[in-house]
Amino acid sequence: MNSPHLYERLTRENAILLLVDHQVGLYTGVRDIDTLALKHNVVGLAKAALALKVPIIVTTTTEQMWGPLIPELAEALPGVQRIERTTVNAWDEQRVVDAVKATGRKKLIVTGISTDVCLAFPAISAIADGYNSYAVIDASGGFTQTQVDMGVARMLQAGVIPVGYSNVAVEMLADNAAPEAEAVYAALGMPFAGLVYGLKQYFSHH
Repeated sequence: MNSPHLYERLTRENAILLLVDHQVGLYTGVRDIDTLALKHNVVGLAKAALALKVPIIVTTTTEQMWGPLIPELAEALPGVQRIERTTVNAWDEQRVVDAVKATGRKKLIVTGISTDVCLAFPAISAIADGYNSYAVIDASGGFTQTQVDMGVARMLQAGVIPVGYSNVAVEMLADNAAPEAEAVYAALGMPFAGLVYGLKQYFSHH
């Protein structure tokens, strides 16, 4: 388990973001995280990835059944193509795998509704194909706490790395002096970060 590739840092050059099944119908069933917090976190991560020019792949499942992508995400990702599929595991859809492969990147950051299926299945499958998978637990959600806990346990057992939406973004940012820093922190919308930024503005003018 302790292979060195797990400790190679996530960077804006080696990462890719895969968003799985953030659909209106599935959001109505999420119980382990407040829906507004979930939207805030996944949209924040998507915007941070855009600011860092990290490729983003969006997939939905059977929209006739589960509805369209949530509007907040659709709005945040104009022009990002989504791949609609019928397979339960997004990694069983060749177009998804091809889209990931085409980026040439090996560090896969995954979010999904639900945590134990839409997130866990592709995150685990990608590892078998030689990727490093990072599961963004607070930008994903499940229908019961037990299902989420079992999904996370199963991912850990398989070697998936659990992360939070903001720590994965700032790891890729790497330097607060980078020109994208302001856009990344604005995207992440961490309540205290705005206050800190206000202080920075204050001190730079006095």
